[in-house]
Amino acid sequence: MPAACESVLEDIEDIVSAEDLKPHDRQFVRRNVFPKVRKRNSQKNAQTDDEPPSDSIIPGVQKIWIRTWGCSHNNSDGEYMAGQLAAYGYKITDNAAEADLWLLNSCTVKNPAEDHFRNSIKKAQEGKKKVVLAGCVPQAQPRQEYLKGLSIIGVQQIDRVVEVVEETIKGHSVRLLGQKKDNGKRLGGARLDLPKIRKNPLIEIISINTGCLNACTYCKTKHARGDLASYPIEELVDRAKQSFQEGVCEIWLTSEDTGAYGRDIGTDLPTLLWKLVEVIPEGAMLRLGMTNPPYILEHLEEMAKILNHPRVYAFLHIPVQSASDSVLMDMKREYCAADFKQVVDFLKEKVPGITIATDIICGFPGETDEDFQETMKLVEVYRFPSLFINQFYPRPGTPAAKMPQVPAAVKKQRTKDLSQLFHSYNPYDHKVGERQRVLVTEESFDSNYYVAHNPFYEQVLVPKDPLLMGKMVEVNIYEAGKHFMKGQPVSDARVHTASISRPLAKGEVSGLTEEFRRSAQNGTKWKAQPCAEIPVKTQLSSWMALQLPWQQEGGGLKILSVSLALLAVLVMFYYGGMKTEL
Repeated sequence: MPAACESVLEDIEDIVSAEDLKPHDRQFVRRNVFPKVRKRNSQKNAQTDDEPPSDSIIPGVQKIWIRTWGCSHNNSDGEYMAGQLAAYGYKITDNAAEADLWLLNSCTVKNPAEDHFRNSIKKAQEGKKKVVLAGCVPQAQPRQEYLKGLSIIGVQQIDRVVEVVEETIKGHSVRLLGQKKDNGKRLGGARLDLPKIRKNPLIEIISINTGCLNACTYCKTKHARGDLASYPIEELVDRAKQSFQEGVCEIWLTSEDTGAYGRDIGTDLPTLLWKLVEVIPEGAMLRLGMTNPPYILEHLEEMAKILNHPRVYAFLHIPVQSASDSVLMDMKREYCAADFKQVVDFLKEKVPGITIATDIICGFPGETDEDFQETMKLVEVYRFPSLFINQFYPRPGTPAAKMPQVPAAVKKQRTKDLSQLFHSYNPYDHKVGERQRVLVTEESFDSNYYVAHNPFYEQVLVPKDPLLMGKMVEVNIYEAGKHFMKGQPVSDARVHTASISRPLAKGEVSGLTEEFRRSAQNGTKWKAQPCAEIPVKTQLSSWMALQLPWQQEGGGLKILSVSLALLAVLVMFYYGGMKTEL
């Protein structure tokens, strides 16, 4: 009996071609660099009957459960990974228990999110599930003890999720954490035209850039997403056009800081937005993502004009975090409370009815009672209809974690006090009796209503009538709550279909080209070689994947020539191995 063996693969990046200059052409292994093989006792480590050897596993047929935590950027990444896996043949399931592999897409903003992530890893391991980790936690700190031995897909490598999943299913632990670069310049990330499964077929989330220009002392996301890297305007516009052709009627722009968009590539956010509104069909809407005060200050006039556009929600998320200048300085937020107020006051004047959402951190290190009262006064004055209140959590590796901490009881009390203030006013009571135009896009959490949004991105619950989904309708507001209004459709009003095409079915893969459909029908898969008694070089074939259609760049001739050369090398290695055995 031949001795069993296993491949020790610390990181896929260790065997990627050194000649690979473009980020989308990284499909072949580096010459003369091979996975290490170590022999082990076959009796001690023999495969059990319910655990077949890796060479007998057929990738691309397993069930995968995907869990995503965190922001809309992370959710978009999760949708892209689901789309690629489904396009390749994997079944994406909502049932974690029946899944063969769990893909856990993490958030590193707060301790509770990472705790949920860690607990999910433990649960997967207890359930004997294969695990692939993604998102900001493993990207920022891949060497944490509880991540040891697990496969990781980096935030800029999501276009290679199929590779990582396949190798994980075969029993390898692989890690892809590199950055996308072109001629040495960091890119925004994976291509925007990847296959995707939208959580909501009516809503497309587009990441316009990754990273930011700040160095906030409390932020762990910076460690994962890095410095600002923006996508070109033409790529973003093309992605929007494709989305509308697939029945999308609402687009969300997302990033770690949308206001900083374009500073690294010689453009800016208003220029992008004016190009996008040109391709938004009648009845469809655009929602802007979070922007920090320093960068919006430079474009207030143009931003006011854009936010007044009938196909752009008059909504902006501008985190203030604290109204104390001394706290903002310790946070290294690069603005003062007066800057924030200037932005809000200007937009409220120029964009009547605009919704301003903001974030506040309670109990940042060094925050005094006087500092906190400044924040309370800010909320009392502006009465934000949407307020994200966060108790401070020190994140490992951040400067704020090393600062003298506010006692836990004080942080908890301040969070409670601010929450009570927020819930003391009702921002929508004065709107009862109004007639509003709303776009219906989703179902409420309790499944009793459909959820729509008016031009100010305020939530309006409407009757659960399937004829309303994806439609722009007029409603009479008859009730208001803290976070929503309820509206009754006006019987004599025009109902406008916002989508220019039939929306994709829930779970249907977006962005599949005819080229890919043909390759999928032909059953193109990676072919693994058995491990035992075959020369190490032969085992490279398990890593030499035919390039997926969304990874192709430069035409079929290039792929054909490289593939033929690769085939010749493999044949040579194979027959060389046969002679060795003989």
